[in-house]
Amino acid sequence: MSHYFTNDYVKSHENIVNVIVNNVKLKFIVDNGVFSKKGLDFGTRTLLENIDLDKIAGDVLDFGCGYGPIGIYINKMTKANVDMIDINKRALNLAQKNAKLNNVIVNIFESDIYKSINKKYNFIITNPPIRVGKKMLYNILFEAEKHLKDKGQLWLVINKNSGAKSLVKDLEKTYDVTIVTKNKGFYIICAKKR
Repeated sequence: MSHYFTNDYVKSHENIVNVIVNNVKLKFIVDNGVFSKKGLDFGTRTLLENIDLDKIAGDVLDFGCGYGPIGIYINKMTKANVDMIDINKRALNLAQKNAKLNNVIVNIFESDIYKSINKKYNFIITNPPIRVGKKMLYNILFEAEKHLKDKGQLWLVINKNSGAKSLVKDLEKTYDVTIVTKNKGFYIICAKKR
């Protein structure tokens, strides 16, 4: 079975969606085989609407960028240097197109989890790929700590039905964790490096 985090072939059907986040208008080209092909999903929207943009600065990593909404929005709204990674080649291609479409300059490249990462970040922001399973999800979220600068922050969104409560307890073993908000079952979590 194909998933958006693989490079399995799925017939392309690109479409443009208009999105407004915090009164900011954005356009995205979406496609089959990439997460949330119908437009900005509720979890990502909730994440973007609740990040304190005034505190976002320095180097930011959009992990599992998909077609690019997180990294593009962060770059558009802050002066941060944004890197965007994904393993899905179609997603990376869309993210490149969407960066141009939204007039932002970001660094987009392929990475299998953190294998292509060679620096540390002030912020790692993600709507993580839940369907990879708990073991790989935890690898993504706990490995992030090694790629954060001192006092760096991991921001993520997860649904309570995907194990948000137990994830918070587990994250607290490694990070200083704040549940920023809960909205219709989605938890926005800020995990600060100790």
